[in-house]
Amino acid sequence: MKRVAIVGCGNYMDHCYGCPGDWKCLKAATLGEGLFAEESQVIAFVRCECPGRTVVPNTGFAFRLAQMAPDAIHLSSCIALVKPDCPYHTPEQFAEMLEEKTGVDVVLGTHEYM
Repeated sequence: MKRVAIVGCGNYMDHCYGCPGDWKCLKAATLGEGLFAEESQVIAFVRCECPGRTVVPNTGFAFRLAQMAPDAIHLSSCIALVKPDCPYHTPEQFAEMLEEKTGVDVVLGTHEYM
């Protein structure tokens, strides 16, 4: 089973901009739906907090706490696909920062649920 980490937008989760939190991402990972190629074990779920400065160190810290590295990092659909966009970073910038610092491939999105 593939191991994954998910990075979600704390602002979207806290203010319910169509995202009730992490349950849609976790469902998609468990069932292998959306942008998950197969059923996946979520080993870390990190909330990005504006302006995004801590997302890379917090993601690395989550890997250390889990005592394992994921096979992929998924930027949640509330970071990668929704509008309005994050005013601080594009999804591609987040992906580049995470890949550079962790060495783990980043997927832009988690689910396609409404």
